[in-house]
Amino acid sequence: MNEHDEKEIRPLRGEGDLDPFEINFLPQFEKGRGPREPFVNKYGVVIGDHDYESENSPLENWDKNTDPSIMSGDEWVHPFKDIGFHSAENRDYFEKGIPPQSDIFMHPDKDVAYEYKQPKTGDNNNEPDGESGK
Repeated sequence: MNEHDEKEIRPLRGEGDLDPFEINFLPQFEKGRGPREPFVNKYGVVIGDHDYESENSPLENWDKNTDPSIMSGDEWVHPFKDIGFHSAENRDYFEKGIPPQSDIFMHPDKDVAYEYKQPKTGDNNNEPDGESGK
């Protein structure tokens, strides 16, 4: 390990208690998720400790040459302690087993795949069926 040792990466919850960022995952969603406790990623940043300012974080050392993709991937997201789990949709899914009801890439009031779903008419006018010539 780098600058963090095991004593610094300690649990933020008591035995059996949920961390404030955790939800009650159904058993089928707990298996294979990864560690429950905070961990250090390959950049030396502790993930899951609720301290979002880390000396080693690219966010704290950002400049015009920083590639934003450096902070993409699973090593930047804690498998149990992510604020996104608290959304209504995620709680329904992970706590109650109710799958999401909308299509993939849905916006609350726009179907971004509308044109993709339309049958091709062969006239290449890029207008959905029934709207050409209006």
